[in-house]
Amino acid sequence: MGRIFDMDSPVMRFLGRVADLMILNLVTLLCCLPVVTIGASLTAMHYVLLKMVRNEDSYIIRSFFKSFKENFKQATVIWLIMLLFLIVFGADIMIINHSGMEFPSALKIILFALAMIGYMVMCYVFPVLCRFENTIRKTIKNALFMAILSFPKTIVMMVLYVSPIILIYFFTMAVPLVILFGISAPAYLSAMLYSGTFKKFEPEEEPYHDRFESGEGIDMDDGITIGNGITSGSGIAAGGENSREKESAASQN
Repeated sequence: MGRIFDMDSPVMRFLGRVADLMILNLVTLLCCLPVVTIGASLTAMHYVLLKMVRNEDSYIIRSFFKSFKENFKQATVIWLIMLLFLIVFGADIMIINHSGMEFPSALKIILFALAMIGYMVMCYVFPVLCRFENTIRKTIKNALFMAILSFPKTIVMMVLYVSPIILIYFFTMAVPLVILFGISAPAYLSAMLYSGTFKKFEPEEEPYHDRFESGEGIDMDDGITIGNGITSGSGIAAGGENSREKESAASQN
């Protein structure tokens, strides 16, 4: 019986992970309250979650705020772009549903397709930003590329991210549970999915280091280049020892 409460027992490791997710969820939720900081908060959360999924030692709060500070500018710009997309799309839906005008079915299909593409990008853009370094345009482009590359996983991620809303809709008593785990838990399960996709663009011989402590990185540009400069034609490059600490990704052409 005493083994159950050993620090290395499966039960204690599970409880420790649950506590970590609760702390991370509350920190992320608090940092999202100013609204404009949502992008930086989600990026920092995914940075911590990716380390958790890969069993990398890290201090949740310290790692969160270091990533928050490191990615604040780009994450905020990307979030504002996404917010503008949401506002425009929401306005279009309101016009279609409440204007009293009859709109062609083709227009509705196009809007739905654009909404799905935008949602796919949102699922990946902040994880991509926390792991790879690039321009804002190429970060968004690479997020779409990775979403398409792992389309079945992307569908699962899309369902996971809306699951707290669905849970609250049918079970209002679940609100406290969503407050404690509604952001971090779905994102943690998503990190388990996209971690494998990210590894396809990371040098196999280089482990995933904390980019606040290591100067190594990945430079994804026009071809795959690993370590000594060997290049292949897949359209993504991985830089060697002199790369920046944060991995970088170039767009797929």
